[in-house]
Amino acid sequence: MRKKKLSALKFGCLAACLFVAMTATLGYAQKTVHMTYSTFFPAPHKNAVLASEWAKEIEKQTNGAVKIDMFVGGTLTPADQCYDGVVKGISDIGFSVLSYTKGRFPFMEVLDLALGCRSGYKYTKLCNAFYEKFHPKELDEVKVMYLHGHGPGIVHTKKKPVHKLEDLKGLKIRCTGTTQKIVSHLGALPVGMTQTETYDALSKGVVDGLVSPLETLKGFKFAEVVKYTTEDYGASYGMCFFVVMNKKKWASLPKDVQATIEKINQEWIEKQGKAWDEIDKEGREYALSKGVELIQLSKEEDERWTKAVQPLFQEYITSMKAKGLPGEEAVAFCQEWLNKN
Repeated sequence: MRKKKLSALKFGCLAACLFVAMTATLGYAQKTVHMTYSTFFPAPHKNAVLASEWAKEIEKQTNGAVKIDMFVGGTLTPADQCYDGVVKGISDIGFSVLSYTKGRFPFMEVLDLALGCRSGYKYTKLCNAFYEKFHPKELDEVKVMYLHGHGPGIVHTKKKPVHKLEDLKGLKIRCTGTTQKIVSHLGALPVGMTQTETYDALSKGVVDGLVSPLETLKGFKFAEVVKYTTEDYGASYGMCFFVVMNKKKWASLPKDVQATIEKINQEWIEKQGKAWDEIDKEGREYALSKGVELIQLSKEEDERWTKAVQPLFQEYITSMKAKGLPGEEAVAFCQEWLNKN
């Protein structure tokens, strides 16, 4: 009887020790960390869906230790205030566009130039490769989860078809950040605004068109208010999107939770990049179903567009030199990376 009691006692002690060890290892499991996530994408948009899946995956892989509440459609912070919202702790996590805060990320602006990349997946990989290469100090206020970028940004117009550069003259084209310079070099009149403001602006005639990837024709319903899309891939651009976390919030997480999130981030770079190409295809199909005419430039005309935006690269290099930043190296890295990959 005494031996049985001793065995039971030993078993109880062992079980208690195992529980304590597991609790120490998974210390975060005792208390759920709640976070808020802000993005301007509307709930049905593929990007909002992917963001929600990222949050759910973190909750799943941390056994409920981290729970993330989604605020979509800019309901917590507007698109152009999202980054600062994370810095100030208005939201714990934010997903928006770097160039929506014009002038805040000058070195990163090289990624928004007319690099002529034709794939959202490829551009997403470039954004992350660039960050890993340079680790720009202008992003030091936050913890970067991952970066990604859309497919080629091209011209869409409401009433006037654009077959050549001259057709853009006098047209008011919605753009943002660095793309305002692209629009200007192409001969149109840039009108800065975020994506969420654009549908109404097109409907009311505030702008004659916009530059954006094909996915917006469906994701933001622009195919309802434009009639023409010009596939000017020689002058096409990408825009770098960020998913970032408040630095203090990140530092408060246990190391094993951080490691889990870092692993998921790498998975989402792949998912997000592939998703951009998928929704570009869906946007094209949706546009055709709505009667949007797709205009393909001749090789010679496309080369004219490419030539028109080339001065932007030297302007960037000169601007970075004045700031003591390696602009020439940044441009070379992007162009060489795209040629190799």
